[in-house]
Amino acid sequence: MVMAMGTVHDILEAGGKEAALRADIERAVVEAAALYMADESAGIGFLYSGWCQAALPHRRLPDEDPWQISSGGVALSVEPGRKPSPSGEWGWVGVPYGSRARLIMLYLQSEALRTGSRDVMLGRSLRDWLGRMGISSGGKSQKDVREQAERIARCRFTFHVTTGSRVGLVNQNVMDTAMFVPAEDPAQGSLFVEVARLSEVFFDQLRKHPVPVEEAAVRSISNNSMALDLYAWLAYRLHALEKSTPVSWAALKGQFGAGCSRMNNFKPTFIANLKLALAVYRHAKVEMDDRGLTLHPSRPPVPPRAPAAASKVPTRQAQRALL
Repeated sequence: MVMAMGTVHDILEAGGKEAALRADIERAVVEAAALYMADESAGIGFLYSGWCQAALPHRRLPDEDPWQISSGGVALSVEPGRKPSPSGEWGWVGVPYGSRARLIMLYLQSEALRTGSRDVMLGRSLRDWLGRMGISSGGKSQKDVREQAERIARCRFTFHVTTGSRVGLVNQNVMDTAMFVPAEDPAQGSLFVEVARLSEVFFDQLRKHPVPVEEAAVRSISNNSMALDLYAWLAYRLHALEKSTPVSWAALKGQFGAGCSRMNNFKPTFIANLKLALAVYRHAKVEMDDRGLTLHPSRPPVPPRAPAAASKVPTRQAQRALL
């Protein structure tokens, strides 16, 4: 089976949403592709390549539990942090999870590369950016964002990278320092991370190994953590391939299905999210069969360019002209 998501884009261009739905393409895929194609913003974000191979959990873990995941040559461990209560007792702050954590991480890395500085403003600037990603700035959403930002600030991350016979170990916090300020709405919680300084090690790795992604693509699937992970993974892998490469269902489950005990439960969820990721990555070439996926060399979602030049791209048409 060829995951020919380019087909939905062709149908949308020729006949619109109704034509795509008549072609028996899932509504969620049609909506994501249509939203992506209608978005003419030129924003580009950046992720450290390690995050494209080993991601955060999709759901909340017990606050005291660490998170470990391994994918090919990359293994990630996240240790939960602690903070004192008003009584002085130290309690656990769990590991970050879900789509909000991923969007905050994308913002931190993109801003750091855009400005060339480890110091990143959060607060209103983060809320404005999340608004552009379709995330509300009020109510439960605001509370979720604040919680995930604090989890990121307090946790410790370890990337274990194997290349051939060489092994690299990076023990780090994403943030060296963070400034917490009172929340604008006390009912939504007491603190918000206003300013963060990325750790020198993390910032150095980000500058050496950035993976560019389209904000329009992220915006179109912003509420779906697995689809975001799959899009980032494909953005990292496909353009670097020299030949078609198989990936088994077992390997896919190990990378994307942590917490899912049975393969027959994992596959339907994975396939649905893969279709969403392909709906916002038009030039991705992926095949699926009973053995797993076959990845084919594909155009990157963003043409190669220096991170500092990302903000100078005027339109999506200008990006595509470089392909």
